[in-house]
Amino acid sequence: MNIERDLEKIAVQEARLRFATIDNNVLWELGVRIKTLCEAGSFALTIEIRLGRETVFFYAMPGTSPNNAEWVRRKRNTVELMHKSSYSVGLALTLEGSTLEQKSGVSLKDYAMHGGSFPLLVRDLGCIGAVTVSGATEREDHAVIVEALAKMLQVPLEVVALD
Repeated sequence: MNIERDLEKIAVQEARLRFATIDNNVLWELGVRIKTLCEAGSFALTIEIRLGRETVFFYAMPGTSPNNAEWVRRKRNTVELMHKSSYSVGLALTLEGSTLEQKSGVSLKDYAMHGGSFPLLVRDLGCIGAVTVSGATEREDHAVIVEALAKMLQVPLEVVALD
């Protein structure tokens, strides 16, 4: 893994994976897509989608634990604070040799620099929520969200997938 290359690709993801419009029905469909991808890949995740401060989709797949919901909360808080994917925040801070606590003064009990949360982005508006998962490695958590968003937004996966 090359951190600089991943950060460049995540910037492409955040630029390309944007909705024209969004509502609860669209976000429910996104949650179901993520669940279906997990089932096809035979791995279990806790999935949360929030629009603003409202949870519009939550599902803890069999095989997850309450600890996964706690990781979801911490990763989501990072996206809501930074308006960037939690994976990109973590990679950038690793590159700098810093932490969220050092950089932003937030407690690591409430924020995580690990992959698995992605901003819900609307063209000409910006970040309006977050889609978050926990249960696999941080890179896999990030990748399943990107794959679901790419399919839903009809962006070729090869354009946005990490190597």
